[in-house]
Amino acid sequence: MTTYAYLGPAGTFTQMALDAWAPAAGAEHRPCGSVDAALALLRSGEVDGAMVPIENSVEGGVSATLDALSSGDPLVVVAEVLVPITFVLAARPGMPLGQVRAVGTHSHAWAQVRGWMEATVPDAAYVPTLSTAAAAAALAGEGEHAAYDAAVCAPVAARNHGLTVLAENIGDNAAAVTRFVLVSRPGALPERTGADKTTLVLFQRDDHAGGLLELLEQFAVRGINLSRLESRPTKDSMGSYCFSIDIEGHVLDERVGEALLGLKRVCAEVRFLGSYPAAHGTAVRVTPHTSDEAFGEARAWLRSLRSS
Repeated sequence: MTTYAYLGPAGTFTQMALDAWAPAAGAEHRPCGSVDAALALLRSGEVDGAMVPIENSVEGGVSATLDALSSGDPLVVVAEVLVPITFVLAARPGMPLGQVRAVGTHSHAWAQVRGWMEATVPDAAYVPTLSTAAAAAALAGEGEHAAYDAAVCAPVAARNHGLTVLAENIGDNAAAVTRFVLVSRPGALPERTGADKTTLVLFQRDDHAGGLLELLEQFAVRGINLSRLESRPTKDSMGSYCFSIDIEGHVLDERVGEALLGLKRVCAEVRFLGSYPAAHGTAVRVTPHTSDEAFGEARAWLRSLRSS
């Protein structure tokens, strides 16, 4: 039996992503209280994969996931799933909206409903929780008693825990989407599809003027588009950062391989976090002079010069 960990408990958007990815029939889903816990199970070999959030269209990168993947035993992304995010405000039966004085939810969820909260229940305090589903579960009396009157969660979490929905579609951005990634231990690469992403973490040798430009040039001169670029502290010292990057293309593409060679020369470390099919399925646009054929012809030309 194949086992997948995910950021739980049941009813989180992460579980929705895992269900949408549709792993093999009969697979076991194991909820975890944090991203670190899910990836720790994967690194120890207790599970075969882990579904975790990595990016939100409103709040940006999920720091817990980015940091966990940039350190520790190597892991790779093998798939991604995009989940539209719809929030409700839920409470125990009998609690009216006008009496809500504290609201529990995950920090990323709160960032996406802050405007609605300030307009509707401006006096309600925010209480952080490990996940949106955990907020709903605690409010329903599962585990420790909740220190809040209502929870921001997914509609399915409200239903699962018997809560009353006080308001629907409370997100400030109706088009909000969260990107989730399925992570595994290093192994065979997913096949190249022509609509792929590659995720990397780049560590500089030192901090100097033009250092980031030096890294980005490795992509620009080879016609590689970046779809995400974020700096994260390395935790070594104040001002020490690494760069978490998504690029369009697969490591088997000649232009991507050449870029990685260039990065390996100029970086202290290049952490390869996988090449995998992009969820949108749109083919990567490749200019003629950066195609595999163009790189092959250039390499053959150089060989002919060296052998003459």
